[in-house]
Order: sequence, then structure tokens, then C-alpha cells
Amino acid sequence: TNEKLVRVHEVKKKISEDSDNKQTISPRGEDKDRTSERSDSDEFQDTREQRSSIKPPLNLSDESVFITCDLYEFLVSSLPNIVKGCQWMLLYSTLKHGISLRTLIRKSAELPGPCLLITGDRKGAVFGAMLECPLKPTPKRKYQGTNQTFVFTTVYGEPRLFRPTGANRYYYICLNDLLAVGGGGNFALCLDGELLTGSSGPSETFGNLCLAHNQDFDLNNVEVNLCSFDPFFNNILLVI
Repeated sequence: TNEKLVRVHEVKKKISEDSDNKQTISPRGEDKDRTSERSDSDEFQDTREQRSSIKPPLNLSDESVFITCDLYEFLVSSLPNIVKGCQWMLLYSTLKHGISLRTLIRKSAELPGPCLLITGDRKGAVFGAMLECPLKPTPKRKYQGTNQTFVFTTVYGEPRLFRPTGANRYYYICLNDLLAVGGGGNFALCLDGELLTGSSGPSETFGNLCLAHNQDFDLNNVEVNLCSFDPFFNNILLVI
């Protein structure tokens, strides 16, 4: 009987020790598995966030003075669908080809289509307008263009676009010594023949505010980019 009691006691003791060992080891194993799961999940989440934060590269053939990633995306979303996905080829730049509105007009005649005029002031604002190319100078102040014309600016922080209000059809004027967009009260944007100075004010055509920091300003630069899927089909000229 004593031997049986001793054996029963030893068995109970062994069972108790095994149970304690399982309780001690199991949580460690579970914590290790959970840590591994959290590590894999966090790594996947970080990778996904990094990929989502990477913006597509600018589809430009040359570096631009004005076009940033945010402005590029804004312009692409604002222009006709045919422009999206095109590469913007640098066609004219005042830094490379000299300062002359006549040269800009001559370059605009190389390919027909919508064109985007972009310039900026010395204080960092970037602004411009969508026009129609080729730009055709008239002997007198005669408005041209369609209701596809618009003006935009970054002077208010985020890029802001102003489309025609329907108040008039004063879309733009092109002379050999003047290029002006909008009308009714003020030109929304006006550039002189030497592309050195400009002016901007509220216009009835677009219902816009002043596009630059001041109504009168010195121009920073003017660029011309060609954008097309095929040089012989659906050519789009972007005057920047």
C-alpha cells in the first residue's frame, strides 16, 4: 500500500510539472509567433505606404523652370484626355532661344492644336493659360480662341483654375508685340513683346482673381513644350 501511494504521488507530481512547463513555454512560443506576424504585417504595410507615396515621374524631355510633380499632375488632369500620357518635348525656352514673343509665335506655328502658356513672376508664382495654336497675330486687337480656353495660377497655394464664365468671348488677343488673355475689366494675363514684363487682373471672361503676386510684374521665364503621342498624328503643342 505504501508503495502504491508513493507511485501515485510521483505520477501526480510529474503531471503537475509537465503542466507547469507547458504553461511556461506556450506563451513564449505564442508571443514569438505573434511578433513574427506583426513584423511581417508592419513590413508589408510600410512597403505599401512607400509605394503609394511614390509619384510617377514627369514625362518631360528636359528640365522645366516651373513644372513640379504637383503642378504636372494638375495640368494633366486639366487638359484634354488626348494629352494624358504624352511626353512633353521642349520646343522653346527663353533661356535657350532668347527673349522674343515673335520667336514664340513662330515656334507655335510648327504644329497645330491646343497650347498651354505658362510663365511666372519673380516672387515664385506660376500661372498661364490654355490657348489654340498656331498663334496667329492680327493687325488689330481682335479676340480669338474657344470656350476651351482657361487660366490658372499657383499664387494662392494650391494650383487654381478659372474656366470661362460665359459673360463674353474675350478669350485671347495675339499681336506681334502683345499676347493677352481674357477681357472685360482687365486682361487676366498680358505679356509684352519682349517677354520681360506682364500684368494680371480680374476679368469677366474667367471670373479670375489676379494670377500673380502683383498686378504688374517681371516675367521669370517662358518655355515651349511639344506634347504628342505621334509626331504625325494628334499633335499637341504646349506653350509653357
